[in-house]
Amino acid sequence: MEITLPYKTSSLCPECLKILPADIYEENGKVMIRKVCSEHGEFVDVYWGDSKMFKKAVKFAHDGHGIENPLVEVKTDCPFNCGICGRHLSHTALLNIVVTNRCDIACWYCFFYAKKAGYIYEPSVEKIREMVRTAKSLRPVSTNAVQLTGGEPTLREDIIEIIKAVRAEGIEHVQLNTNGIRLAREPDFAIKVRKAGVNTIYLSFDGVDERTNPKNGPEVPAVLHNCRRAGLGVVLVPTVIKGVNDHQLGEIIRFGADNIDVVRGVNFQPVSLTGSMPKKEREQFRITIPDAIKRIEEQTDGEIAAEDFYPVPCVTAISHFVEAMTGEPQYELTTHFACGMATYVFKEDDRLLPITRFVDVEGLFEYLTQKAEEISHSRIKTVKALKGIIDLRKFVDEEYAPSDFDISRILFDVLVKHDYSTLGKFHERTLFIGMMHFMDLYNYDLARIQRCDIHYASPDGRVIPFCTFNVMPELYRDEIQARYGIPIKEWERMTGKKLKDDIYRVVRRPAN
Repeated sequence: MEITLPYKTSSLCPECLKILPADIYEENGKVMIRKVCSEHGEFVDVYWGDSKMFKKAVKFAHDGHGIENPLVEVKTDCPFNCGICGRHLSHTALLNIVVTNRCDIACWYCFFYAKKAGYIYEPSVEKIREMVRTAKSLRPVSTNAVQLTGGEPTLREDIIEIIKAVRAEGIEHVQLNTNGIRLAREPDFAIKVRKAGVNTIYLSFDGVDERTNPKNGPEVPAVLHNCRRAGLGVVLVPTVIKGVNDHQLGEIIRFGADNIDVVRGVNFQPVSLTGSMPKKEREQFRITIPDAIKRIEEQTDGEIAAEDFYPVPCVTAISHFVEAMTGEPQYELTTHFACGMATYVFKEDDRLLPITRFVDVEGLFEYLTQKAEEISHSRIKTVKALKGIIDLRKFVDEEYAPSDFDISRILFDVLVKHDYSTLGKFHERTLFIGMMHFMDLYNYDLARIQRCDIHYASPDGRVIPFCTFNVMPELYRDEIQARYGIPIKEWERMTGKKLKDDIYRVVRRPAN
């Protein structure tokens, strides 16, 4: 794909959801999106906060295999036909399954938990099995990773049974998206979760003090302690809001590095601005991927720099190489180049060492792309024969590499031998630093929707991209959950519980 600024895309009117032509263009070092609705006027917003970083990311734009057996017919325009249709260009890399809309924290900004919705949505274990089977049936690449989410999924009394059921359907990677309250309060719960089959805890973590992290700050030390005991890895997930917690991004990373024995990564999520919001308020809270990365560079004193980050689809070179070796379609992270960026860092003598400081990342990807092309036209594909052909050491500067860590050997084992056991050693020594910016109606880009690889399962048999499911709730999330939910009073009568008894903490709107 070749994309140069300015260019045109399609978007939505934030007021009436009409599909509008939109311009993506450079202005004052930023990338902007502009659209005009004949009824509601002009909307201009920041698409990416740095045009230089945008131009680096766009070089890695890549479309995936698509969906050979779509679940819905193409009947209307995107994004009103999600389900998933044949126009979609990425397979399901991560399948989200909402197991409940109940939550034990009542946050002032949350509009979709059970009390405000008026109903309880909790699909049965068998229905969850069906949703997994549907996603696994997609071709040419079926999903192999599921995230159980909510609401707060640990409120389900049968959450252990749910985890086991998902693993029984052949899913190898299960992550549990949680605020960690139950993990903190029940010391052995992490052990039960790990034994049931969860690989990773996806832990809400918005800051390092009470002001920035009122939801679960007091519980985090106990969560990490209990996950250590269980051998259960944790990814910290901060929602980044300008003027609220963006001054702590460096501290959050250092907190993760200080707990690198159990924390596997930090996945920052710049805030998605939901609801109708005037431009002045959007400017007050809006932060984009480059803005957050620049703050990380400043707040880590350059130990992690903007140049260390690469867009998600850069790793498709690895997928293509393995495809050439095996002759089989592989997992491809072919999200839109503007959806996310990431890097890996090592902790060396209390300093943060990004992998880009000793690995020629772009050179390695170019080399793998070249070798994939050669191997695909060759009969030589045995490990023995390839040992003399594939030389990955030349992309690693041993002088600056972490001590006692053979990164070139790990790369060879994974890429050539398909031995993923050494990959665990890599993750134990590194901290993943990611950035995923989910869209809202002001920066909506249909090109991103068609390339989304983080999807939601629906009880009606559909698989729906993240940014349609959540950004257009009246058409997707809320409509689905209301249809398959039951009124709160009925749920309370059936269970003998009171919804208000779930609440462990109330998070009130901060005073100005």
